[in-house]
Amino acid sequence: MQHLLSGMDRARLALEAGQRVPSGALSPSVSSSWHRCRETGLDPRARPRGEIIPFVEVGHRREALATLRQLALAEMQLLHSQIAGSNFVIALGDGEGVVLDTISDHQFADSEAGRSIVPGSVWRERERGTNALGLAVMERQPVAVYGREHYFACHGHLSCMAAPILDAEGNVLGLLDASCTNEARQQHTHALVRMAASQIENGLIYQQRSESFIFAFHPRVEYLDTLSAGLIAVSREGAVHSLNRPGTALLAGLPVDRGTHFDDLFEAGFGSAMDGLLNGGVVRIRDRAGSGVFMVCRQIGRAGLGRIETMQKTAAKITVVERTSRPDFVCDDPVLRGALEEVADATSLRLPVLVTGETGTGKDRMARHVHAASGRSGEFVAVNCGALPESLFIAELFGHERGAFTGARGEGAPGLARQAHKGTLFLDEVADIPLAAQTALLRFLDTQEVRAVGGQKSTKLDIQIVSATNRDLEEMVAQRLFRSDLLYRLNTFTIRLPSLSARTDFPQIVRHVVERLAPGTAVTDEAVRRLGARSWPGNMRELEAVLQRALLRRKMPFLDETAFELIRAPAAADTCEACRGHAVNEPRCSSIRLAYRAADQNIALTARRLGLSRTTVYKHVQ
Repeated sequence: MQHLLSGMDRARLALEAGQRVPSGALSPSVSSSWHRCRETGLDPRARPRGEIIPFVEVGHRREALATLRQLALAEMQLLHSQIAGSNFVIALGDGEGVVLDTISDHQFADSEAGRSIVPGSVWRERERGTNALGLAVMERQPVAVYGREHYFACHGHLSCMAAPILDAEGNVLGLLDASCTNEARQQHTHALVRMAASQIENGLIYQQRSESFIFAFHPRVEYLDTLSAGLIAVSREGAVHSLNRPGTALLAGLPVDRGTHFDDLFEAGFGSAMDGLLNGGVVRIRDRAGSGVFMVCRQIGRAGLGRIETMQKTAAKITVVERTSRPDFVCDDPVLRGALEEVADATSLRLPVLVTGETGTGKDRMARHVHAASGRSGEFVAVNCGALPESLFIAELFGHERGAFTGARGEGAPGLARQAHKGTLFLDEVADIPLAAQTALLRFLDTQEVRAVGGQKSTKLDIQIVSATNRDLEEMVAQRLFRSDLLYRLNTFTIRLPSLSARTDFPQIVRHVVERLAPGTAVTDEAVRRLGARSWPGNMRELEAVLQRALLRRKMPFLDETAFELIRAPAAADTCEACRGHAVNEPRCSSIRLAYRAADQNIALTARRLGLSRTTVYKHVQ
């Protein structure tokens, strides 16, 4: 049977049996990595050592790489918008393979693999075996590790691709990684990761060489504004300070080491080249190998000119694929998804729809979606039942003739129901309809006919009825505050909106709201975890207010967990009994309990992230 096995099957069997791995079954980089891991004594059948450094140290590493983080998180957000839904995580690591930030699909974040790729996790080869992050550090090149190419068998369901990010000196400053369980999009995702890493590297050249002239060059003029163009940073004297990777490849065979002068690379003298370049035009020159290239000036060397904006205007951008979604709000929670799948059928049968849920859960948005799903040509007419005086409720809803009652409009009024003809009538706060008016509403639901107050003629209407409440209508029926027969007419099709704290799609909701408030702003997984640990009595309204305040106070063009440190929930502080009421102890205790929930109630992980002893954590969370 051995001859029927694939090359990978034979390689895995040999690896796990401690035998020689067949040649040609693996790529040279993976084969070499397996050999190093075996020499280190790692058992491929065991679980890797999941080292996680204290979160305090993660903060120090982030501060040291603030410029890299700013550029990388913007690219990570763009990647997220392109491959969302493919069960993936995008991670930013430093040059030692320590993860600093992640942005992921919530399905992946909730998986065992997702819980291992978190800020502070170390992905060096000697701890984690063959993996893309660890290999990219060693090889200084983009690396892909597919499924069972991972040294440890427990990682066999993952496909990972990592690309190193070089600084302006050519050193590995960081790593960009995409890991997923969906093999269908591997090649596409990996290409995007390489492009994103190149974009970050170019941004670092503009940031770190703000005093230099920066020229773009390429053999084809139409490629000067793409990621395949070379970038060369040159001093006022012509000394080459930086050269990006495409530029190094285009000038292969020429002296591109430190100390190189512009004249060592190109035949045209630096002075004469500058005359054409500083006039804003594209010049054609030859390199010292005799190849012709087009060149254009992208930055005039003066310190402090905000180089990120300059680069972003001229460098190529990864095209964002527009994603259309129905409805226009997040509804990936299984409870909601099941109800929404039936909305179109319910409205096609003209069934009344009742939307229930706590205050702030989005009942108005859901009602508008029901109207959109119905495909009706008429208007969406909303009625706040609690805001209409009892004496005028029927007249406002069904209209009135001129002089029908004291205070009636001189010309009469058609009523809100007639305005909703061929459309949708939304009865918000339906529990507040006066008992006397409930009878008239019931009659209308039965006949779809209205007669204005003071009028003699009835009019047949075609209306989709949607109602909403945050109260228990069945309890109100038991208390004789609401008619049972009216409830049975309104709740033919019911959509129950879960509270925000109960939503399984909370991460998508956060990112959706941030994108609506501040398009293009990255939100890290750690920030989402911090928000998810809070209670949300105000539901969506409270979340939106918290995010608005965080966006207002942020110091960087992204949101991480530090953006919410000064924004406390209005509810009582979440502390243990010993710390409750002590102004000095409460904040520290609350932060420990918050980190404990974010770590899935894992005391050891919480202690490592916070740099505390397990005993200290245990004292505050029990």
